[in-house]
Amino acid sequence: MSSANLRLLSVLLTLALPAAAAGLNDPFDAEGMAPLKPSPQLAARVGDAPCANVLPVTALTAIDVVDLTLCNNPQTREVWASARVQAALVGVAQAAWLPDLDGKVATGRNFVDSRSFNQNNAALTLSWLVFDFGQRSANVENARQLLSAAASTQNATLQNLFLSALQSYYTAQAARAAVLSTSEAERAAKEGFAAAESRYQVGAGTPADRLLAQTALSQATLNRIKAEGEARNTLGTLANTMGFAAQEKFALDEIPRSLPEAKFQQDIDALINEARNRRPDLKSAEAQVKAAEASVDLARAQGRPTVSLSTGLGWQDVGGVSADTGNVGLTLNVPIFSGFDTTYRVRSAEAQVDLRAAQRDKLRNQVALDVWKAYQNLNTATQSLTATGDLVASAEQSERVALGRYKAGVGTVLDLLTAQTALANARLQRIQAGLDWYVYRATLAQTVGALDYTLLQPAVQGRP
Repeated sequence: MSSANLRLLSVLLTLALPAAAAGLNDPFDAEGMAPLKPSPQLAARVGDAPCANVLPVTALTAIDVVDLTLCNNPQTREVWASARVQAALVGVAQAAWLPDLDGKVATGRNFVDSRSFNQNNAALTLSWLVFDFGQRSANVENARQLLSAAASTQNATLQNLFLSALQSYYTAQAARAAVLSTSEAERAAKEGFAAAESRYQVGAGTPADRLLAQTALSQATLNRIKAEGEARNTLGTLANTMGFAAQEKFALDEIPRSLPEAKFQQDIDALINEARNRRPDLKSAEAQVKAAEASVDLARAQGRPTVSLSTGLGWQDVGGVSADTGNVGLTLNVPIFSGFDTTYRVRSAEAQVDLRAAQRDKLRNQVALDVWKAYQNLNTATQSLTATGDLVASAEQSERVALGRYKAGVGTVLDLLTAQTALANARLQRIQAGLDWYVYRATLAQTVGALDYTLLQPAVQGRP
């Protein structure tokens, strides 16, 4: 190979392989562009909370459940992988700015009449798209906007999982409370049946009263059995939400004896405006619109001329006669007619912009509706806490009076059974109202786009 070709080879390698020369495997820092892996810390978790892949033996609090969900639910890995895919595609788009270097080596034996000879050749070719009227720029912008959409989708998924974990946790706690309530109702029914049986034995009660009390006891037992089955189902759902098999065994922390002193009053218009600025799914929709707009620019640029630079060197040996070759060229490619391909590609891309914009506007309206409903539900739950507190107090007093009157022989068994049923229902509604308040508060935070550990940590630190 001649000295001129050796110099040309050196120039080609210098132009085409800067990343390899620097020993890099990610020259565009695609991994750095990808969002962080979903974790408790990414959701504003305070303190050291390493991810665990097994259920602890200690009773689970709401924060424990959220930690395990964010660490183990497959959706976190799915959205993170999706974002990393899109980050790599940004690298693919940026790679179009670099030249291509191709090497070729061939050997063969030729036969001409009765003669034969060997033919060997090698070539190294560098090609570089110098100018393309914005095609690569539009492609990179499209990829970057799609990466932004993927990152926002990851954030939205993280908040949805956070809310799902809390909903499953409080649902399991409510089912557990139902077991306690139905067990207490069963105990009261047994006491009522014992009183009816005692009165019947001494001749002060009727067989009808005794049968009514026995029927009430059987119904209370059936309600307790159903509540226990539902509680087991909610634990399986909670295990699934945390990323474990439904049959995994674990315990829940005790239901708080004192329910929240709920005070809530905010301007609904301010909440809706905040949601439209913070909601990650709305940010994702906006990024999708911008990506579609970049696709329009890309479709238009694909129908424009391009300028490419190419250079290369080669070596050929035919029958023992060798020669070195080299070339440098500049190519202007001007699309003249492509069967209206560019025209329809542009129309399709423009329609895609309209589609993405309509989806974004639809989501903006849905955001307002989500916030409105969550706001009203939280207000209702706040008022229900006070109402159920009064309900329990009156039901307890009514049950005590009815039981005393029945034992004294001045009340009926029907009055006693009615009072006992009302008390059991009131206690269950009181606990359910408190747990609902926690869920609706988290739901409102999620609809605003602000759901993270700051909603839970004050309660752990002993603050209201």
